[in-house]
Amino acid sequence: MKVPSAAISRLVTYLRILEELEAKGIHRTSSEQLAEEAQVTAFQVRKDLSYFGSYGTRGVGYTVPVLKRELRHILGLNRRWGLCIVGMGRLGSALADYPGFGESFELRGFFDVDPEKIGRPVRGGVIEPLDFLPQRVPGRIEIALLTVPREAAQEAADRLVAAGIKGILNFAPTVLEVPKEVAVENVDFLAGLARLSFAILNPKWREEMMG
Repeated sequence: MKVPSAAISRLVTYLRILEELEAKGIHRTSSEQLAEEAQVTAFQVRKDLSYFGSYGTRGVGYTVPVLKRELRHILGLNRRWGLCIVGMGRLGSALADYPGFGESFELRGFFDVDPEKIGRPVRGGVIEPLDFLPQRVPGRIEIALLTVPREAAQEAADRLVAAGIKGILNFAPTVLEVPKEVAVENVDFLAGLARLSFAILNPKWREEMMG
């Protein structure tokens, strides 16, 4: 069964809600409560969860710690992933300073091709030449945050794939060509702004878009 990417995004939202509920000492919840917090329907919550199994009891709802644990497992957040940043310009540097990676993601490498940036200290490490990537990745780094200019993105992606990277979070405004065994998630700010402008101008379609 193919799981829609939008459903995965909603699982992340449900997990955040469950973490907030647990922090408040709330032990049980319902699809209606999750739906209200996530701004979707209860039917949507149940459908999203049904892709992966049966987690609630009719008339009783969900046990917050149990569903939280199951969602972390589904999303692969029950382990620690090694990350690197390729492209230490303004965006790469800002991401390196971001404090919210949590316990599931650890920055383990920073790479660039600019000689003026190489050797600069950053978040407990230093910026290294991109040529060092093949020695740094094996057994240590699985995911790369790609923050290079558009014209350099495909070449950088090719080098990441050759080094053994399993997933790329791509901030460059271009479509990357990678082998099917390498996962790519694109972060497109302009596309997000375009969706927002459309939603503002078309409020009757907003609920469907945001769901």
